[in-house]
Amino acid sequence: MSILEGFIGKDTLNHQQHKSMGAIGTLALWLGANVVVTTILTGMLLVPDLAFSTAIGSIVVGSLIGAIPLLLVGLMGQRTGLPSMVLTRRAYGPLGSKLISIINMGVLIAWSWIQALLAGMSLDYAISEVTGYSNLPLMTILCEVVVVVIVLRGHLGIERVERWAALAMGGLAALVIYQLNSHYDLTTLIDIPQEARNGVTLGIAFDIVIATAFSWISTSADYNRNCKSGAIAVWGTYAGYVLAALIAMGLGAAVSGLSVLNGMEQTYDPTRLLSGFGFGLPAALVIFFSVMTTNVMAVYSATLSCMNVAPKMSFWKPALIIGVVTVFGALIPGILDQFQNFLLIIGALFIPAFAVMIVDYYLVGTQGYDESLLEATEQVGRKTAGVAIGAYLMGAALAAYWTLFSPLAFGASLPVFLITGGLYWLGTMVLAQDRDATASMDSKPSSISTDRAA
Repeated sequence: MSILEGFIGKDTLNHQQHKSMGAIGTLALWLGANVVVTTILTGMLLVPDLAFSTAIGSIVVGSLIGAIPLLLVGLMGQRTGLPSMVLTRRAYGPLGSKLISIINMGVLIAWSWIQALLAGMSLDYAISEVTGYSNLPLMTILCEVVVVVIVLRGHLGIERVERWAALAMGGLAALVIYQLNSHYDLTTLIDIPQEARNGVTLGIAFDIVIATAFSWISTSADYNRNCKSGAIAVWGTYAGYVLAALIAMGLGAAVSGLSVLNGMEQTYDPTRLLSGFGFGLPAALVIFFSVMTTNVMAVYSATLSCMNVAPKMSFWKPALIIGVVTVFGALIPGILDQFQNFLLIIGALFIPAFAVMIVDYYLVGTQGYDESLLEATEQVGRKTAGVAIGAYLMGAALAAYWTLFSPLAFGASLPVFLITGGLYWLGTMVLAQDRDATASMDSKPSSISTDRAA
């Protein structure tokens, strides 16, 4: 039992005392987290709807812009030592924070279902290539067991795993790109003719890239609270995320373009292009490592979300329960068919939620963003919960409308983020003016008192 207790992480909602991540560790964590199959798939969607050079340009610009909110929330975590869901208590109040935490936990568990199945598929391919044995359900369960073991070790285990996984993925990705260039002429991608296949315009491509960065906002403080300095939290995250987006989406765009040029079924998976040349195994391992690193972070953040709802729970209990739930969820038939709808839900739920939090901290004020949030049974400082929830609901409604019913030519992610943040800022300004006016009236002696004194 003592060995098990020594292995299990002692992570709590307050990690102000644990500053273990340096610049390399932070860069590796965000690099490992985002070189993932779903990001590679995003790159596939851009080509051949866009010219290859235009697609790469939209990836670079969209990632540079989209990563800004990500690093801002991460910096909040580094300064306060608090995870993302605890930080929502300041703007939304304790009850609103718990509701957002429950939603976040549900989304992350669903995300883990998809990642566990993708990891199982990649491992199953790799094992079958070597031994001829194939058993997808077993491989999916094994992958998720490994994820739970890593998560139970806590943030220190995740930091170590992400560092080595990022190194492995970088080497394997370089090998895959080298082999692609050896068997296909990558220079032909520059001249690939545009063809409308996925309905992606330049504006929509820009929105997709930004939305991919925004999807990490709800977890960034969970990890960056362990950074040794604010500069490391900002630049390590920025460099790691942008580099990962360029590698993953660029690989997806290249594989998609090559498959189209060679008369094959359009794909994002380099395994399909290289399996005939004996290099399917390295490509499958890139997919495997990428999915596993992302899944670890999803389960860990879901655990912290659960702890924000029930702070008295020990870390290992929700981690173990959530791990078991994800194993069974990954085996749901047809779970991958809902991937596109799942991405739409993420955008509608979380882009407006964290627009409010970023504006609250950086523009309205930092009062109450400290350990007092952990003990508060009512809102600390400003009474902003009503304004925050109102702005959030309007932003979520706009996101749903512009995504499902009347899509914008340039996408909904950035407009929803800016509008929601602007509504919250205006609401808090009006609230502050009303309070100042009330305080001013209360401080003046009434005319009746003045007359009587006379």
